[in-house]
Amino acid sequence: MDLNYTDEDLAFRDEVRAFLAEALPADLQHKVRSHLRLSKEDSVRWHKILAEKGWVAPGWPVEFGGPGWTPVQRHIFDEECARAGTPQIMPFGVNMVAPVIMAFGNAEQKAYYLPRILSCEDWWCQGYSEPGAGSDLASLKTTAVRDGDHYIVNGQKTWTTLAQHADMIFCLVRTDTGVRKQEGISFLLIDMHSPGITVRPIIMLDEDHEVNEVFFDNVRVPVANLIGQENKGWTYAKYLLGHERTGIAAVGRSKRELAFLKGLAARERKNGKPLIEDPLFGAKLAALEIELMALEMTVLRVLSRADKGPGPEASVLKVRGTDIQQQLSELMVEAVGPMALPFDPAYLEGEREHSLVEDDDAAPLLSHYFNYRKTSIYGGSNEIQRNIITQMILGL
Repeated sequence: MDLNYTDEDLAFRDEVRAFLAEALPADLQHKVRSHLRLSKEDSVRWHKILAEKGWVAPGWPVEFGGPGWTPVQRHIFDEECARAGTPQIMPFGVNMVAPVIMAFGNAEQKAYYLPRILSCEDWWCQGYSEPGAGSDLASLKTTAVRDGDHYIVNGQKTWTTLAQHADMIFCLVRTDTGVRKQEGISFLLIDMHSPGITVRPIIMLDEDHEVNEVFFDNVRVPVANLIGQENKGWTYAKYLLGHERTGIAAVGRSKRELAFLKGLAARERKNGKPLIEDPLFGAKLAALEIELMALEMTVLRVLSRADKGPGPEASVLKVRGTDIQQQLSELMVEAVGPMALPFDPAYLEGEREHSLVEDDDAAPLLSHYFNYRKTSIYGGSNEIQRNIITQMILGL
């Protein structure tokens, strides 16, 4: 594999950098680089800026409104967005349900939903996990019973990210209880404004309202909202999870955070010298950077075969990517020490220009650390991913 960018790739990178320098609002960039919380309005504003340029869905083919970029171009774009400090495009519509609709949806579903995802007319959330079906997702209990031209949906989903903002949810539901559990699941698109849906917040350790419980009480869903065939949803779910786990690697974002960490370590002092010169801390930093470089090469290898669809390699990216993200957050807290301890939600929410501790870089870091404990759990826990690697890659 040739790891050097071509002249065309370098020209494309320059084009992306120029666009981001001009189009990225300074207030959004500040929030991202400073680890402050983004609102729905922040996310939608950036989504629409990219949509107007035609760059909001880098992985989409031209026929559906995407730019038709190569895997290398997509990697360059993601890396440059991370380097610039752009908000993350919410993945549930663009990167998760859209590929499923493209691959398994019918013509009417593609014509209706894909343009609304591009324009952010619909905000999507994911209805997979349940109180008794997390890593063992095939044990899900939410049912969909056929009633003429509708399904009647009853059950509960949990850990539903940003469901409080959502217009639509893509759900795994049980449509046949008399077969092996993986064979009785269907993939439904459900309007979150339907009667019978209740969203209850789950407040996280950092006091942020990021996830929710979603309850379905006799919710009527048109049969036209079924993706593909009834009882084949497990196939579509695995396809979606491959896309999700590839994106979770977030190499570009980790490279930006590594640069931030190095800045902290150069600023902080230990025994009268910059912390970055301390042998023990420097060794941790170097080992982490090497791991990140190795992950980037693995991502490039997976992207080079992206035309074949995501495979079990996505589990490798998910495990290593989230491990690195957590290690970065740990070393940030270690670097600033007690200055990370005060909790300042008003500063995190943008209600105050500067933190109470008068160290704007350090103030959000413990909240950031707590939030990133989730990364090794969502998208399928890392323990489950190691089982997948063992079985599907190593053949054990």
